[in-house]
Amino acid sequence: MSQKLKNEELNRLSVDAFKSAQKRPIVLVLDNVRSLNNVGSAFRTADAFLIEEIILCGLTGSPPNKEIEKTALGATASVNWSHCETTLDAIKQLKEKKYRCYAVEQSTNSIALNKFSYADEKIALVFGNEVYGVDQEVMTTCEGVIEVPQLGTKHSFNISVTVGIVLWELLRDKV
Repeated sequence: MSQKLKNEELNRLSVDAFKSAQKRPIVLVLDNVRSLNNVGSAFRTADAFLIEEIILCGLTGSPPNKEIEKTALGATASVNWSHCETTLDAIKQLKEKKYRCYAVEQSTNSIALNKFSYADEKIALVFGNEVYGVDQEVMTTCEGVIEVPQLGTKHSFNISVTVGIVLWELLRDKV
């Protein structure tokens, strides 16, 4: 029978060790995400996968904020983050640093997540607003669009779920 591990048995990194650890060359870009719980969840997931940075764009809330902390559970202290006035500005800055930028959205000519090839290059993943998704102008500046295949009646996943699905699929052979 399996026994649930206690927190002290998980051998997790301290915040200082996390800060100095080698990160995955992935940046999450949150494009006008309204829900502070979704922002906090993105931080927590970014921490779990050793993601390089989160860029909070436009009206996306930023730390310190108790609603973000409710779901981040301290990950705002470990994960590097910045705020950018617009998502287009963030994409421009990332491209100058040689990141390949991909919107995570449903669109014509999208690449199904399970068909997307990732070879440890520097990439940025843009996740959109809960109602409107990734802005069309932002999508046109990206190298491509990654889509999470769905089979049911609903037209989208919650952004926090999508971040987890996408990062797991990209990194599952690397953990």
